[in-house]
Amino acid sequence: LGVFLICTYAAKEATKRMKKAKLYVPQIDCDVKAGKIINPEFIAKCPPGCQDVKYRVYGTDIYASFSSVCNAAIHSGIIDNAGGKILVQKVAGHSGYRGSFSNGVRSLSLPRWRESFLVSEGKPRKGVTYPSTLEYASSKSTAVKSGNDCVNVPTGDAVRKEYQTSPLLTPATQMATTTPTPTTTTTDPSTTTPKPTTTPKPTTTTTVAAAAKTRPGLHRVRDIAFRGSSTSASIRNILRPDTGIQCQEPVAAFRRAAGSPAHLAMETDSWKPGLSLFDTGFSSKEELNPKPLESISQGNPNCKVDLSFLMDGSWSIGKRRFQLQKRFLSNVAQALGIGSAGPLMGIVQYGDDPSTEFNLKTYANSKDLRNAIEKIAQKGGLSNVGKALSFVNKNFFLDANGNRGGAPNVVVVMVDGWPTDRVEEASRLARESGINIFFVTIEAAAGSEKQNVIEPNFVDKAVCRTNGFYSINVPSWFSLHKVVQPLVKRVCDTERLVCSKTCLNSADIGFVIDGSSSVGTSNFRTVLQFVANISKEFEISDTDTRIGAVQYTYEQRLEFSFDKYSTKQDVLSAIKRISYWSGGTSTGAAISYASEQLFSKSKPNKRKIMILITDGRSYDDVRVPAMAAHRNGVIAYSVGVAWAAQDELEAIATDPDKEHSFFVDEFDNLYRFVNQLIQNICTEFNSQPRN
Repeated sequence: LGVFLICTYAAKEATKRMKKAKLYVPQIDCDVKAGKIINPEFIAKCPPGCQDVKYRVYGTDIYASFSSVCNAAIHSGIIDNAGGKILVQKVAGHSGYRGSFSNGVRSLSLPRWRESFLVSEGKPRKGVTYPSTLEYASSKSTAVKSGNDCVNVPTGDAVRKEYQTSPLLTPATQMATTTPTPTTTTTDPSTTTPKPTTTPKPTTTTTVAAAAKTRPGLHRVRDIAFRGSSTSASIRNILRPDTGIQCQEPVAAFRRAAGSPAHLAMETDSWKPGLSLFDTGFSSKEELNPKPLESISQGNPNCKVDLSFLMDGSWSIGKRRFQLQKRFLSNVAQALGIGSAGPLMGIVQYGDDPSTEFNLKTYANSKDLRNAIEKIAQKGGLSNVGKALSFVNKNFFLDANGNRGGAPNVVVVMVDGWPTDRVEEASRLARESGINIFFVTIEAAAGSEKQNVIEPNFVDKAVCRTNGFYSINVPSWFSLHKVVQPLVKRVCDTERLVCSKTCLNSADIGFVIDGSSSVGTSNFRTVLQFVANISKEFEISDTDTRIGAVQYTYEQRLEFSFDKYSTKQDVLSAIKRISYWSGGTSTGAAISYASEQLFSKSKPNKRKIMILITDGRSYDDVRVPAMAAHRNGVIAYSVGVAWAAQDELEAIATDPDKEHSFFVDEFDNLYRFVNQLIQNICTEFNSQPRN
């Protein structure tokens, strides 16, 4: 009895100490955007002084993920300019964000963005474990010295020797102390979890429930009860699964071996819908601790694409056809030549809800990938293709899942018959994110069945282009093997993967800047900040968007050409270095000069965009030079300040004038048009014909 009482008392005291274990809160800078942080939910500390117009915020209450986290917290009233702790939760993107003025911060409006976040008081929620180190999408990392040795993750593949020491003993870590042991680890740039070089054979997790349940009478090629159901896809708020923690933390005391069911249960407990304000609505079979690759192949270098197959797991397909589908995917994997320098392939299976079977970085050679495909079990359910496309758009092509950035994103949708939900809106959002959508439809609806199709012409509404290149119809599952090579040839033809080009990565943007005497030194710096704020929202490289600049007075000066700088940081630095000229205002001559010195050297596959900023009426004619630029394919935006002439702004701007010309009464209000300009550029890009 005495021993029992002593043990009970000791257990209670240990529990109290564990509850009181200190939460180490990482500090973030004022300019950190939520989209740069991989963690789906975290607590962070903002420094003083973040209430500044240069830390932009988009939205009200729900903010777009490229907003400054700390300034958004000030806007929402969670903290003030003195800083403080905040809780951030990632949620799904929205179709529109409303700007407002609140707590001394003006937020901007935005038409849509792929990811959002919420800010609230920096108190941990019950049942959720928060990291003491934040994971960044780039090489930047934040760590808090808490007695633990953190793993500093470099960018790029690296192999290094680490000496991990035991963390300082706290009540929560006494059960998890280790002795100093030298370990050699391989660091994957897309995850912060070190991988041992000794690689145990990976196994594929499958959903037992789907395999165990049998539904007699439903394994038909066409089931009218399912296909006739009108189930519209709803775009749900999504919390992305956590991808690991950099430092040894108190929570490590509760972790078990990665393969054990208890481990998976403990890890996923934190993300039960009941413990979150936002139910994900999806399941995922991705391992929380990604398995190391057995072997790495270089792959086919002529087919460098990041590829996701949406696999039809609905009940209507039946068991036999599901096996034919797996054989087809296995043959495609073999024909592609999977490898680190070639194509990478992941699979998402959909039914009622989608789930990831494995992501892009799980397997790096065709052999391992084919073995994993063979082990996939059928999910069952309806054929909710729209829901699956939304899931892939928001969750699959992430850096943490192996997305390489420089490789085109491709989705191939396998459909037995027709979808049981609508695909048009989800497909549009995916295309606008740069995803190339292909459809492989098998055994399409017969004449008597077309009345059951929810969305007629769903393929044309979904694919990247409606010219036939992105869709393949197969009359029978038993002839599916015949389209392996045609499909592989198409997805590898990167020159024709036009949806990889988005409004943010496919333009040559030339700024034509008024440097006349009426502008003044101070206002000229404001104009340069306006130019920089627009430029930084684009994906800048020698193959993506390029930036050039001309300054003019009576004369013209090429500040830098499109091919001068190929990184965003170099472009922003060059803009900052532009010196104020001072003189007269010959806007017409400046347009002609920009056409000759900038846009005549634009790449054939780039959209030519001119953004001209002026504060007064031109001394020369602007109409003839503007019309010549328009005829040469230049899309012109005019921004007038103070004494700029409205008739000249409209003459310079591409039609329709109201969408391409802007006017503000003073230079300090230029920032208001940053968002509107980008929105109009993207709207115009996305309205291009899809044939």
